[in-house]
Formats: sequence, structure tokens, C-alpha cells
Amino acid sequence: MDTLTIKELQSHNEIIEAFPITKQLRTHLDEKSYLNLVTEAQEKERYKMFALFDHDEIVAVIGFKPMITLYYGRFVWVCDLVTDTNQRAKGYGKKLLTYAHEWAIANKYERIALSSGLQRIDAHRFYEDKMKYDKVSYVFTTSLK
Repeated sequence: MDTLTIKELQSHNEIIEAFPITKQLRTHLDEKSYLNLVTEAQEKERYKMFALFDHDEIVAVIGFKPMITLYYGRFVWVCDLVTDTNQRAKGYGKKLLTYAHEWAIANKYERIALSSGLQRIDAHRFYEDKMKYDKVSYVFTTSLK
């Protein structure tokens, strides 16, 4: 029997429930700023957050948003993908990313894109080897403060 379910997180309580897992990737956020950012992104940017549950426990979280740019056309940008450090190598990340692929196809988007920190070598192996993603660019950033 499959004990895995995927659920969209929409209420404040559901979003807060995913914080301990998301915090493992977004270590700079406290709970209040996390909730504010997710809520604002959902309201203004069409950000979607889904959790993968094993029984009743969140084991992985994905956040993405549909976008349109001249470079990629209609695509889905994966903003966040994290599996609980105690639950890695069980296929949870692949299951959530595959779900995002299916969501994109069902909603008529043409591709998926994401960025990954230079230091995240294991994540790069996952994206390239297991998910067959191509490395196509670098992302550059600067602070405006």
C-alpha cells in the first residue's frame, strides 16, 4: 500500500507545518519571514507550495511558480525543493519534481527551470543524472541594500 500523498499547502497552518523541512534549505529564514514570503508569493506571484507526506509526516517540500519570459517562453520555475535530511535517498525529491512536471504539462507550460547553489554537488547530480536536466546557465545576483 502506498503511504505517500502530495498536498498543496495553502492555509497559514499548512505552510507553517512545512517550515521545519523548508528551513533545512532556507536556513536564513525565521518562521515569521518564511510565512510572510510564502503568503506574498502566493498572492502576487502565483507561487505554489506542495508537501509530500509519508503517512501523516511531511518528508519533502517543493515550491514553484508559473512564468513567461522571452528566453524560456511558458515555463515553471522551481524556487524550492527540499527533502528532510533524515529522509534522503528514498525517491521523495524525484516524486515531487515529477509532480511539478505533471502540473506544468497539465497547465500547458513548456519546460521546468531551476537554479541550484554552486556548493550543492549532490543536488546537481540528482538534477543531471536522475532527472535528466541540462546545465544551461549561471545565475548572477547582487544586493541592492
